[in-house]
Amino acid sequence: MKRSVIVVGGGISGLTAAWRLRGDAEVTVLEGAPRIGGKLRTGTLAGVPVDEGAESLMALRPEAVRLAEEVGLGDDLCDPAPAPTTLWSHDALRALPPGHVMGIPADPDALTGTGLLSDEGIARLRHEETLPVEAQGEDVSVAEYLAGRLGQEAVDRLVEPLLGGVYAGRPDRLSLRAALPRVAAVAERGEPLLEALRRMRTPPGGAPRADAPRTVPVQGLRGGAGRLPLAVAEAAGARVLTGTRARELQRTVSGRWRVLAVTGDGPLLLEADAVILAVPAYEAAELLRPHAPLADADLGAIQHASTAVVTMAFPRTKALAQGAGHGHARVQALPEGNGFLVPAVEGRTIKAATFLTNKWHWQGESAPDLFLLRTSIGRVAEEHLLAVTDRRLVRTSVDELHRAVGSIGEPVAARVTRWERGLPQYGVGHVDRVARVREAVGKLPGLALCGAAYEGVGVAACVATGTAAARQLREG
Repeated sequence: MKRSVIVVGGGISGLTAAWRLRGDAEVTVLEGAPRIGGKLRTGTLAGVPVDEGAESLMALRPEAVRLAEEVGLGDDLCDPAPAPTTLWSHDALRALPPGHVMGIPADPDALTGTGLLSDEGIARLRHEETLPVEAQGEDVSVAEYLAGRLGQEAVDRLVEPLLGGVYAGRPDRLSLRAALPRVAAVAERGEPLLEALRRMRTPPGGAPRADAPRTVPVQGLRGGAGRLPLAVAEAAGARVLTGTRARELQRTVSGRWRVLAVTGDGPLLLEADAVILAVPAYEAAELLRPHAPLADADLGAIQHASTAVVTMAFPRTKALAQGAGHGHARVQALPEGNGFLVPAVEGRTIKAATFLTNKWHWQGESAPDLFLLRTSIGRVAEEHLLAVTDRRLVRTSVDELHRAVGSIGEPVAARVTRWERGLPQYGVGHVDRVARVREAVGKLPGLALCGAAYEGVGVAACVATGTAAARQLREG
């Protein structure tokens, strides 16, 4: 007889775990929301599919792309249009030179003439290789280490906007080991940073061959990244109960697990041989409190940032008055590139803009008369920016876009998607905190954890934790 497993949480982490357990266990997935997928969600705007959460899958690590291929979406994977990483800095859009690692340039001279840093800031970067080095023994914040090596201006102007885009976090709070593990490894070895970054870029034996396979950092899915969790759920063949929120986790005398859930029709009690908690850290903490109080404390200490995504459709053509009441249309001047990031020191409300029509060819083909884009708003400790109406968020986004790229008219359609407490913050000591949580939960047979709170907030990292949780139960 197959084992029974309850997966609490129907985001991509929990659905991946369910899929990995197919054939080995009878799996039931409980999702408190009306729909599965978590922060992978595709809706429509002006009749066109648009992602309201994550809109790409990291391709430099293989887990998410491989999962898409395994569940039958391989033919729909697509590359973004090539474009540099661009910052809205000092009142202009400025491209980061290629060869940077999370905004850190391996060659400071490449910044000359970009306007991204002052002459003093570039000189400070050049000075990094002359600074004494000492092996970093303990975890520190990103800002503490990088400001000491590169200067505060480089942290504020180059590193922060990229970290803000990924974590919605702040360099002075984010863990170096958790947020920038490759940089942390250099710090722990006690090496000059820029020299180490140059070695990372050049493989042993020199430059890569001209015929080497092309790599892109991210890939998308035609029709939206929100298709992925739906395809995974279908392939898993698990029983999926939406609108079903787990409220209590109980241990039976025989060593099985019970989950007390709440539904629209009343309470529901389910029992299984094993449980996977694939929910945010604060929900996992509450469920674990009676069984692993130390894990409860560590999970409860993880902060979360709330964010919002404002998706808009602009007309590609603009009506022009001509003669007495007659008019004609001309092509509207629209922004180039794939979008931009905004350093927090600029004092803007939006932290990023993505030009969806430019970045993903399938979206441009789906709406030839529209230009689709979205802005992102919200970093940790910026909840006040979100404490306004949806209409105000749209207005602010349009006004700031006009300042960044020029007049692009007014949107013909807009949608605001709010992600309350959507991104866990990897504070200093996060790696050790997660290790303690996993050690405590490891003492409870038949229980596993996965999700964005542990080893990465991206889709690929979440898929990896779901796979690991399924393996733990299979081998435990």
